[in-house]
Amino acid sequence: MLNKSLAIVCLFTVVPTSVAGEINLYSINTGSFVYHTINNEGQYTENFDNKFFSVERKFSEDSKYSILVGTMKNSFNDRCIALGLRRDWMSNDSGWVFKGVYGYVGEFFFDAFSQCGNDGSYKKFKDTTGVGFSPYIYHAVQYNFTSYFGVESGIILPSIFVVSAQWSFR
Repeated sequence: MLNKSLAIVCLFTVVPTSVAGEINLYSINTGSFVYHTINNEGQYTENFDNKFFSVERKFSEDSKYSILVGTMKNSFNDRCIALGLRRDWMSNDSGWVFKGVYGYVGEFFFDAFSQCGNDGSYKKFKDTTGVGFSPYIYHAVQYNFTSYFGVESGIILPSIFVVSAQWSFR
């Protein structure tokens, strides 16, 4: 079921690339390393075990905003959908970007994402709203080695350290 869900998410995100000239607006984010910096007694899904993958699309070629759709395993090893808005706060021609991603990580109507609200803050939101999710506020510094590849490092508030790679189609 996970493969079907991932295929559907990618399909809805990547299908618009069939329009000529828009392929340069897309990026794929992979390989996230995560580490919980406080209250960590080995009980969380960490290192590369979160299996994060997302597809990102800029609003336009010169836009500071983009949307992303993806999937990951949360701290409790439950599969979640990740939906977010990215904002590039600062960037320069040397390849450095300071960015923020503000998103929803949680349950979705596919079976693959139905267990996301079973533990932690996801469960607290589920008990209150009926939907298991957690709002993510992530700030990072990204260095683009080329126009096609960059590495970023940042913090998911309040205390999750992240390192990730981004593959762009520019």
